[in-house]
Amino acid sequence: MPFYSEKVLDHFKNPRNVGEIKDADGVGEVGNPVCGDMMTFYIKVKENPSGESLKDNLLEEVKFQTFGCGAAIAVSSMVSEMAKGKTIEEALKITNASVAGELGGLPANKMHCSNLGADALHKAIEDYLNKQKVTK
Repeated sequence: MPFYSEKVLDHFKNPRNVGEIKDADGVGEVGNPVCGDMMTFYIKVKENPSGESLKDNLLEEVKFQTFGCGAAIAVSSMVSEMAKGKTIEEALKITNASVAGELGGLPANKMHCSNLGADALHKAIEDYLNKQKVTK
């Protein structure tokens, strides 16, 4: 059995920000057919009035739905916590390595889960940015 840090176990047992945002500004979905993990991230964006670009806007709300192993759930929870309240530009800098680091590390055979979390968040942000180009 792989070793999980206390932080991983806490985020698995008590995941933060679980759920769906019905009127989400951006949605990102990723999956790994090999391990069966599926993640969907939903973001609600608050426009920063002093911001000069869309990337200055804040992620006001971040929620996720994950079907997968304990590490995938913990990663999703941590990514949502790391992204909430950040600007889009800051959230795009969240990487698989930074997520694993915040969790106190992940077993080598579970590192792919941290990729999925960051990827799903980035896809939700891309979805938002694409929608803004169409409407602005």
